[in-house]
Amino acid sequence: MLDWSAKSGGPALDRALRLVRERGGAAQLVVVHDGQVVADVAHGCAADDLFWVFSTSKPFTALLVHRLAERGALALDDPLARHWPAFGAHGKEAITVRHVLQHRSGLPVARGPVADALTMADWERSVRAVERARPRFPAGGGPAYQYLTYGFLLGEPLRRITGTPIRELMTEEILAPLGLRDTYLGVPDAALSRQVPLGARGPAARATQAFVNRRETRQAVIPAAGISTTARDLAVLYQALLDGGAPLLSAQSLAAATTPTSDGTVDAFIRLPIRWSQGFQLGGPGLDPDRPRPMGRTSSPQAFGHNGSNVCVAWADPARRLVVAYLTNRLEPRAAGAAAHNAVAEAILAEFPAA
Repeated sequence: MLDWSAKSGGPALDRALRLVRERGGAAQLVVVHDGQVVADVAHGCAADDLFWVFSTSKPFTALLVHRLAERGALALDDPLARHWPAFGAHGKEAITVRHVLQHRSGLPVARGPVADALTMADWERSVRAVERARPRFPAGGGPAYQYLTYGFLLGEPLRRITGTPIRELMTEEILAPLGLRDTYLGVPDAALSRQVPLGARGPAARATQAFVNRRETRQAVIPAAGISTTARDLAVLYQALLDGGAPLLSAQSLAAATTPTSDGTVDAFIRLPIRWSQGFQLGGPGLDPDRPRPMGRTSSPQAFGHNGSNVCVAWADPARRLVVAYLTNRLEPRAAGAAAHNAVAEAILAEFPAA
């Protein structure tokens, strides 16, 4: 259990907190070092207000896959079509669970980024679109980020294997064992009043803002992007992973989930060099040390977590025994958002050098 009353930090951590305040908007920042909470800040919101965390959601689904694989309910090298026969149409019969975890399915989108986004709140339509889709790239080739398809590619086989809808499965297998009471895959009516509205700059971002702020979107089951949570709950999750994975995974399964599968390869969909594992983005300077990184340029190569559209991020750095969850409601142009998250991460990393 994390002690939310125990907080202390030095000048570099104070600088991180100042950057969060100066950025404006609503934000939560939790920093845990060596199992002790050293920062727990809510700016412009309450500590239990809920942020829609974009792709910071993806590790929840990945952990669910690894948990069921550890139990023997599926194998990572299973073709998706073994559990979901209709998926195998149009040249997709060789795509495996592992390909999806590594963003190597060749299906970054089912139709296109806008069309996929417009139907992401409708599970059945999204699943049918994935069934009808043709791969853009060869399965098992270079990574091509599955920004929304990821959740349907993994969620539909899990639903079929277990016979349980993905929302309930997530609660039973991930949220309940960790005691995450403020994390939802689709927000229930009783918690809607705690949702933090997204704010945006620029025409394209404002269109996203309007769509994400709809009640229908916030309550939908969108495993790749639709988790609503708090920084405190994310810190509990990543602290459990930093401590070895229990009660979710064995240390061996966690090691497999966080082992690099690409090391700076330029992703064919987002056109950036990303260090991927099997469910997480990885830290370290990579091959482009001057580019802002959501976990900070000086994070260790062992750091793991996930960025969410440069709006939210959560990560752990084993070399520092450090956990960071930084949630905001600011959707900005990519460069501005990336720079802001990098600056906060770098300030925190300066406070806690690697051993």
